[in-house]
Amino acid sequence: MTRTRVLTGIDLPVAPSCGSMILVDDTYAAMADRVHSTFLGMRPIENGWHSFDRLIALDTAKRSYGPDYGRYVDELTAEVRELVRQHEPHVIHAQHLGFGLAPALVRAADRVPVISIAHGTDVIAADESEQARQALTEVIAGSAAVVAPNATLADHIDKLTDHRYSDRLTIIPWGIPLGQALVRHRPQETVAGPLNLLHAGRLDTNKNTVTAIEALAVAGQRHRLTIIGSGPEEEALRERAQHLGVQDRVRFVPFMPRQELWRRFDEFDAFVFTTSGLEAFGLVAIEAQAHGLPVAYSNVAGLAETLGQAGTTYTAGDPVSLAAALDELARDAHWRGALVRAGLDNARRYDIAYTAGQLADLTDKVASAALA
Repeated sequence: MTRTRVLTGIDLPVAPSCGSMILVDDTYAAMADRVHSTFLGMRPIENGWHSFDRLIALDTAKRSYGPDYGRYVDELTAEVRELVRQHEPHVIHAQHLGFGLAPALVRAADRVPVISIAHGTDVIAADESEQARQALTEVIAGSAAVVAPNATLADHIDKLTDHRYSDRLTIIPWGIPLGQALVRHRPQETVAGPLNLLHAGRLDTNKNTVTAIEALAVAGQRHRLTIIGSGPEEEALRERAQHLGVQDRVRFVPFMPRQELWRRFDEFDAFVFTTSGLEAFGLVAIEAQAHGLPVAYSNVAGLAETLGQAGTTYTAGDPVSLAAALDELARDAHWRGALVRAGLDNARRYDIAYTAGQLADLTDKVASAALA
């Protein structure tokens, strides 16, 4: 069987250090029998973890939005155009709609059809920056199809582009390699008491981790919180914990590879997801559910679509609301057990094999249409 040649990439260092890179690697590994992947990324490259058929390090130096962004995309386009010529892909997958590599791939595509794939941070950037919005619109205008992981993000993209490309939007839910999940059979909990809580993710303003810290200070029980991750808000979070006098109940742990994080899930009683703005999908919450943790999550639209009734919600950005939800979880062990079971059922909807199959089908469809 001839595999469809796909050229894709993300203009980030090639390492399992962010959710997007891990998700993309999972997806192309699961498509390996149908798609031959050539992946473009930036140095440094961590070898030995990825599943791409071919990995190419880009030479163009990374520049973010600002006065040098236009020149960056121009230089990247010239480099990518030569790679398109060399590798002759059937289809291009432009990851991260408005980041530098995506418009470069669209400009360099020539007659190669493009599928663009939204990740969330790109859409958030388009909300905040006109330059990012213009880049996102350019990528979508040059794409045969646009993939979003749920209806919430698809609708947001549709509004950002003034509904001009609605017919190109398609929803393909994200997933995880469920077969690798390390679910353990916990003894039935019957004792009420403080919870050992976990929060994992990038420490930035949108993730709003501070809500979890502030909730400890107003909760009726002395819950403990472990924060796994890194990011620009870390120092401010440490200072907030100190100011509120809960520093002895908050532990900071640096970012860790996914398999190590998965092994740690069993140490905790519940998972806290605190995003206050746009959330593309909430994949780490699915990972927690797949490992038998009940999830308390903020009531933002994307998370409600992903998690539904398989978690307990609180008002986004409101530590009093989160504290009440945590205290109720702590009091009612039977409810925690019910959420564990509902979470396991919910996680089964998000196997990476389904994600990969849907994307491979769309890729074949777009490739066939280009040949017609």
